[in-house]
Amino acid sequence: MTRLLPIFFLAAACTPATPAPEAAAPAVQPNNATYGTDANLAPSTPDAILRYFDHPRGFAELRLPQGSGPFPLAVIYHGGCWKTGIAIQAYMAPLATRWQSLGIATLNVDYREVGDGGGWPGSFEDWAASARLIDEVAARYPVDRAAVTLVGHSAGALPAQWLASRQGADGPVGARDPLMVRAAIVLDGPGDVGAERPAFDALCQFSAVDPFMGGEPMRFPERYKAISPYAATPQLAELLFVQAKLPAPSSATLGAIRAGGAQVAVHENAGASHFAIITPGNPVYEANEAAMLAVVKGE
Repeated sequence: MTRLLPIFFLAAACTPATPAPEAAAPAVQPNNATYGTDANLAPSTPDAILRYFDHPRGFAELRLPQGSGPFPLAVIYHGGCWKTGIAIQAYMAPLATRWQSLGIATLNVDYREVGDGGGWPGSFEDWAASARLIDEVAARYPVDRAAVTLVGHSAGALPAQWLASRQGADGPVGARDPLMVRAAIVLDGPGDVGAERPAFDALCQFSAVDPFMGGEPMRFPERYKAISPYAATPQLAELLFVQAKLPAPSSATLGAIRAGGAQVAVHENAGASHFAIITPGNPVYEANEAAMLAVVKGE
């Protein structure tokens, strides 16, 4: 993954210090090709900023399409190699805006990473807490609770799969039932963090996995096992991998995911950049958009 310059933090996202259902929307980010934005698609202003935790990054941006709904919901988790200062949710806003224009509600989630309280278990605590927003959104807005898709770019592939898996007591937040969602989309991310550790570190251009997990697999084998699809298979009807810099997950990993009942598809885009696949207007994104929309809309 190309190293990114830090994105300035959203002032409105840093307040309030205590949980609130909603806060004022942050300023719209400028177009910036580095973060996947497109010159012809400025991010829309979120309809609401929903808080799920009382720390500065415990929020998600809700965007709703025009119309009466009910709309399918895409819950989006950004990448950034799980390291603070590389990326926040803002770079996924153009994708969220594009899907909003196509009749999809989007919840664009920020979360802690290594350096600001994230890693094992902090990031997992955030992901689990953010998932509770889904029921709140479905109760308050015209969203179809039965048509929820988890979407993760790069490092965000982990919550997109982990949230839908059952965890035992050895999991990062202890025992938990799988989040009931229909589908997931992985955008150039790993299918199994432990098995794909060298490839993901190469993508990040630094050691990303070990600091996030708290150590190497030999030191904490139980941690890597707890989040592996071999031990914790995502409970999904459908899972789509759209890869670019990262290779497709191994046949063994795909088999483990399918064993949970998911229909799994892989679209490889050899030679494409890590950000082309999330950039509306980019030919690589355009070539894969129909497949993504079909998953989100359950078509």
